[in-house]
Amino acid sequence: MRRKERGADVIHTLPRKVIGGTHTTTHHNKSFIQSKSSGFVFNFYKPLPLTQFPFGRMDQSVLDDIIQRLLAVRGRPGKQVQLTEPEIKQLCLVSKEIFLQQPNLLEIEAPIKICGDIHGQYSDLLRLFEYGGLPPQANYLFLGDYVDRGKQSLETICLLLAYKIKYPNNFFLLRGNHECASINRIYGFYDECKRRFNVKLWKTFSDSFNCLPVAALIDEKILCMHGGLSPDLNNLDQIRNLRRPTDVPDSGLLCDLLWSDPCVDVKGWGMNDRGVSYTFGADIVTEFLEKHDLDLICRAHQVVEDGYEFFANRQLVTVFSAPNYCGEFDNAGAMMSVDETLMCSFQILKPAEKKSKANSGISLFGSTTTAKPGNTPAGIKQFMGGRA
Repeated sequence: MRRKERGADVIHTLPRKVIGGTHTTTHHNKSFIQSKSSGFVFNFYKPLPLTQFPFGRMDQSVLDDIIQRLLAVRGRPGKQVQLTEPEIKQLCLVSKEIFLQQPNLLEIEAPIKICGDIHGQYSDLLRLFEYGGLPPQANYLFLGDYVDRGKQSLETICLLLAYKIKYPNNFFLLRGNHECASINRIYGFYDECKRRFNVKLWKTFSDSFNCLPVAALIDEKILCMHGGLSPDLNNLDQIRNLRRPTDVPDSGLLCDLLWSDPCVDVKGWGMNDRGVSYTFGADIVTEFLEKHDLDLICRAHQVVEDGYEFFANRQLVTVFSAPNYCGEFDNAGAMMSVDETLMCSFQILKPAEKKSKANSGISLFGSTTTAKPGNTPAGIKQFMGGRA
C-alpha cells in the first residue's frame, strides 16, 4: 500500500499498532435467543437505471421524496420520520432484488468510505453523511448492524436501503449479525416495527436482510466483513458461493463471518464468550493475509474507544461508527476513508460530553493527532470489555 500523511484527518499507514482493547456488550447465548424468537467489479459514479431492477420498478420521484423526508430531520436528534407502510415495503422489496443481483462477495474499487455498526443511532448516521458527503458525493460501504439497541432503527435502515436503490453501484451494505430475525427479534427492531407499524413489516425486513451480501473486497487488497475470519474459510470463492436468501446458521462460514472476533490473548482459534463462533489470534490474521495476497482485514462488531482500532501488527482494523453506544459508553465513532492509493484515514465522530446539557445527545466531529506507524498517540487508554 502507498502511504502518506495529511493534515486534519487521522491518517495511518497500514499496517499499524494495536492501540488498546475492545468493548463489547452482552448478547444472550444464541440457543437462548432461538428459543425466544419465533464477482464483478462495479464502475463507480455510473448508477444503473432503476428499471434494470424489475421487482417494483421504484419510481424515481417517489424514491427522492422518501430520501428528502428522511434527511429533513437533520439537526433534530430523535425526531421521527413519517413514512408509509407501502413505501417501506417497496424499499425492502426493491433492495432485496438488487442484493441478489450483486455478488455475495462484492468487488469494489477505491475510493470509498467504510462505516461500522450504526445500531439505530439515526442522528449519528446523518452526521456521518454530513462529514463524509451525501451520496453520490462519496462512495460508501457499511459493515452491518444497522438495527437494534438504538431508538431509530426504522429511519436508519430506510435511509440506507433508499440510497442502495438510488446508487446501487456506489453504495454498499453488508450483513451484520443483527440483520438476522432471531437476533433483532430480541434486541429492539421487532418491538420498534410492531409499535410503529406491525409484525408483518418486520418479516418483510427479514426477507430483505436474508439477501444481503456478507463480504467485500476493495481493489483485491482489503477484505471487509462484519465479524471476522472462519476456520472453514480456505478460499474466497467459498464466500461467493454462499447461497441466498438464507438465515444465519448456528455455525459454519456464514456464522463466523458475522460473529467471530479477534483476540490478543489467543493463538490460533479459541472459544468465544458470545456463545457462538470463535475468537482468532494474530497468527491467523497473518497466515490468512499471506495466503490470499491481501493487505488488510476491515471489520466492525465490537465497540472500540476511539471508533477504530488495529490488531495483529496493523493487519486488521475494527471500525465502529456509533458514538456513545447505547447511551452507556463514552466511545467515539469512526469512518475509514480509503483513497485511490489505498491509503486509509479516519474521520472521528466525537462522543457527547455527558456534563454538557447543550450538547446532550449530540456527537461532534473532530480528529485526533496523526500517529506514525508503530507509535501509540498520547492519551489513548485501554478500553476492555464486552460486545456489539
